[in-house]
Amino acid sequence: MVAEALVEDLQKNPPTVLVNSGDFTQRAREAQYRSAAAYIRRLPSPQINVPGNHDIPLYDIFRRFFSPLDRFRRWISDDPFPTYRDEGLLVIGINTARSLTWKSGRISEEQIGELDRRLSEVPESVHKVIVTHHPFLPPPGEQGTGVNLVGRAEMSLEVLERYRVDLLLAGHLHHGYTGDVRSHYPSSKHAIIVAQAGTAISNRIRHEPNGYNVITLNEDRMCITVRYWNGTSFKAGEQTVYLKKRGLWTPDPASVADSSSQ
Repeated sequence: MVAEALVEDLQKNPPTVLVNSGDFTQRAREAQYRSAAAYIRRLPSPQINVPGNHDIPLYDIFRRFFSPLDRFRRWISDDPFPTYRDEGLLVIGINTARSLTWKSGRISEEQIGELDRRLSEVPESVHKVIVTHHPFLPPPGEQGTGVNLVGRAEMSLEVLERYRVDLLLAGHLHHGYTGDVRSHYPSSKHAIIVAQAGTAISNRIRHEPNGYNVITLNEDRMCITVRYWNGTSFKAGEQTVYLKKRGLWTPDPASVADSSSQ
């Protein structure tokens, strides 16, 4: 029911680009991938799809270590750096899922180098968005509590700051929230906003209903709206707005006041 409602909701208002930040399957089995592929074909395109830790086999040891993402590449996407680009927007997806660990993930030095190269080719005026499965920022109030943040985050942020990346999207935690990377990385000087996805259609929800983020990016305004499942359909819920002032994204005081009163 939730899955069908999401298809209907996205078809009514198709986004410029649809981002799926991982965990298309539960155990990376062929039948699960086949179902996931059939489902995402019903969703609007273009899409940026990156794998999650659940998209690597857990119990099939041979496949886990020798061909962990062959089914993902066959059924979902064979692009190691899925990219969307238009005149005002660049979205790049990065695989952070790894065979040697179950929950944790990381960005490799090779991936950081490729990010550097790709971002260097884009004008500063273009909005830049990076998609991973594992998050850069822990949930509010959970600093230093063992949350599985993406490995080599600080090394990656050096590159992302250099090219004035605007937004980081991720999944993994089944918990939606927003924030600024500077709240967790004291050495960071540039405001990069995080929009963390909750759980779209899985029944593995954690203290919040199924939902997904709708993000609008204009020259000096970023609006993140959560559309929550209310039992019959998806409806607009919490909204967070950031305004760009002197080149830095800052929370809109009116938005903060509105969300605190809900």
